[in-house]
Amino acid sequence: MSLVDKVKLAGVVGAGGGGFPAHVKLAAKADTVIANGAECEPLLHKDAAVMEQYPAQVVKGVQLAMQALGAKDGVIGVKAKNKHAVEAIREACKGTPVRVHLLGDYYPAGDEYDLVHEVTGRLIPPAGIPLQAGVVVNNVETLINIAAADEGRPVTMKTVTIGGAVREPVTLTVPIGTSYRECIEAAGGLSVADPVFCYGGLMMGETTADPDRVVVKTSTGVIVLPADHRIAERKLKPAAIQAKIGKSACDQCRACTEFCPRFLLGYAVEPHQVMRSLAFTATGNDIWHGWAALCCSCGLCTLYACPEDLFPKEACDSAKVAMRKANVKWSGPTKIKPHPMRDGRRVPIKSLARKLNILSYEHPAPLRAEPLFPKEVALPLKQSAGSPCAPIVKAGDTVKAGQVIAEPPANALGALLHAPFAGTISAIAGERIILTRK
Repeated sequence: MSLVDKVKLAGVVGAGGGGFPAHVKLAAKADTVIANGAECEPLLHKDAAVMEQYPAQVVKGVQLAMQALGAKDGVIGVKAKNKHAVEAIREACKGTPVRVHLLGDYYPAGDEYDLVHEVTGRLIPPAGIPLQAGVVVNNVETLINIAAADEGRPVTMKTVTIGGAVREPVTLTVPIGTSYRECIEAAGGLSVADPVFCYGGLMMGETTADPDRVVVKTSTGVIVLPADHRIAERKLKPAAIQAKIGKSACDQCRACTEFCPRFLLGYAVEPHQVMRSLAFTATGNDIWHGWAALCCSCGLCTLYACPEDLFPKEACDSAKVAMRKANVKWSGPTKIKPHPMRDGRRVPIKSLARKLNILSYEHPAPLRAEPLFPKEVALPLKQSAGSPCAPIVKAGDTVKAGQVIAEPPANALGALLHAPFAGTISAIAGERIILTRK
């Protein structure tokens, strides 16, 4: 059986948040494989933890991907500051064709466009994917899962960081479907009475007062903040209010654009121009929205660059939604040349953390050796890019650990869903399968 087939049967998807089915990437051809261990979301540490704990599996995953893709170059991108992870990965690379590329501690070093350029010197075509530059990029945890798939083990566990306003910040390995409530309890519980939850991180994650989310294949962790924290208040502000403030206050200073990492790489992303769409509501949207098409939604413009605390990232998000609804494709310039001030305008994580007012939450979140196994999990039927799965089990069925319990439609993009432990299907509720452990 080919690696592509093994990875497909194991239900491997992008574990860094993207969730693209890994077997599709491995079916292509490329000359370079990059393992993305940049992990630049403040307070999240799961990638550094898995590299430190499972370096041989990361390297094996890279080598397997290289063989499948016909690649000659395998590179693991990791921030130099994560010294223990760097040491472990370098040791595991000895005697292999895989090498380590040290990254600076800036945000967002993990953006694929930035990472590909930093490692190879190449630029991904506008609106393109790394493959068009001869590169396949996978998160380091995805590559661990690829190595496991080669041995016949499906994706049933996930590593996540629980940080921020908790008593004992920690990185945990848990079955997919585990409640974040239980993860937070394992981190000593909340340290604030009025929590807000930033699932996936402060910059690009989803911020909500809902404590009842579950860990899925793409989860990276949760950062807890008090409800009166400046970032919590900003991210929870209704979209209509964000737009109204921007319409009345944006003075087109260009700070959002001048710090935009995609703009600094030479792409046609100019958030300050997108902000104009808030004022020109009757005409011109097709013009202003186009400047958002290549935005990576890193959030730097909103949470760091804007001197007036406006919401250019959210304006870009809205513009991209409007373009998709209108079926408008990006058609801007194709020639790309990095900005001469790019290196000088990179935003250090420490500076970002200071601006976010989270320095008091900067604590180690060590990986706990023993996985956390809850009594029950709730498994969403959609955990990847593409189509949601359909259950192939029913309430009352007994299942084995690793058994397929849901699958995507035939010939559709998606990934198989497996039982993380042996137990009984207690319910199929809405878009979730509830599994109770024996």
